[in-house]
Amino acid sequence: MERVFNFSAGPSMLPLEVLEQAQSEFLCYGSSGMSVMEMSHRSKVFEGILEQAKADLRELMQIPENYHILFLQGGGSTQFAMIPMNLMNHNHCADYVITGQWAKKAAEEAARYGTVHVVASSADTTFDRIPKLDPAAFHSNADYFYITLNNTIYGTRWTKLPDVGDVPLIGDMSSSILSEEIDITKFGLLYAGAQKNLGPAGVTVVIIRDDLLGNAMPFTPTMLRYDIHAKHNSLYNTPPTYGIYFMGRVFQWVKAQGGVSAMQKRNEEKAALLYDFLDASALFRGTVVKEDRSLMNVPFVLPTEELNAEFLQQAQAAGFVNLKGHRTVGGMRASIYNAMPKEGVQQLVAFMKQFEAEHI
Repeated sequence: MERVFNFSAGPSMLPLEVLEQAQSEFLCYGSSGMSVMEMSHRSKVFEGILEQAKADLRELMQIPENYHILFLQGGGSTQFAMIPMNLMNHNHCADYVITGQWAKKAAEEAARYGTVHVVASSADTTFDRIPKLDPAAFHSNADYFYITLNNTIYGTRWTKLPDVGDVPLIGDMSSSILSEEIDITKFGLLYAGAQKNLGPAGVTVVIIRDDLLGNAMPFTPTMLRYDIHAKHNSLYNTPPTYGIYFMGRVFQWVKAQGGVSAMQKRNEEKAALLYDFLDASALFRGTVVKEDRSLMNVPFVLPTEELNAEFLQQAQAAGFVNLKGHRTVGGMRASIYNAMPKEGVQQLVAFMKQFEAEHI
């Protein structure tokens, strides 16, 4: 069967080379005589897989030794609760910037455990931008300051991190991790669900600075304590072993492409192809303020719902799948994560040009 170009926002396209490698290793990993799917998480072989994945991610993101790397379950939505349970523990308040649905949900969940200060929001313009920040609105006594670095639904991204002083900066990087270089030392905690740039759904990476461990609220369940997972090297219970294996293979693939800096250059080139077309088009229109455009998720619309529907139908038939936009934005959304080849974006733009020529 011929593979399509999958523009899904997640679970998303995975590197073909990694899929092929995983296929070749599926029945027997190395000389173990078994699949990773069958392997004990306490075995020396799996511990080697885990340690290699951690080492490769540390190298790729230049993560200092005073940060723990955790491989957890529960997705980003569980982090919405784990973060306040573990970090909102001194003054019981935190600052949040609301830049989309996931930031909003994170703030709503955190409000169950303390006071949430919404210091800025772009909800009034349907999250088409990153709001301008007024440092006077920040709270110096906040236990942390929370942002979503890339907004999957609305196609915006932070191009400059806020200066929050000594307050720990917390970041959701689910849809942009390993897509562009970032200074991890600016953060107290960074997390990402795997199902966009790292691998199949089921693993959540948490990178947490050591000094933020060990202060969980007394009622925090054991499984939701970062210090427990750090102490047990992400092996307190049975982790998603195959997901960790696959993610490790993706880390090695990124290294083989030249690392994060090379991925960023490639992602900027892919995004420019699509944005340049949208800016010049007489029919298609991007929905995001230019200065805040995402490298990963590109929403766009046509003048009418009828044209949107016709385009999606024709695109599907042509092998461009999962382009339908989120219901709060409408239209289309092309997610062009690390695994999407430049060829996929080139062919999509060519298809859009043809559609435009037929409907002008």
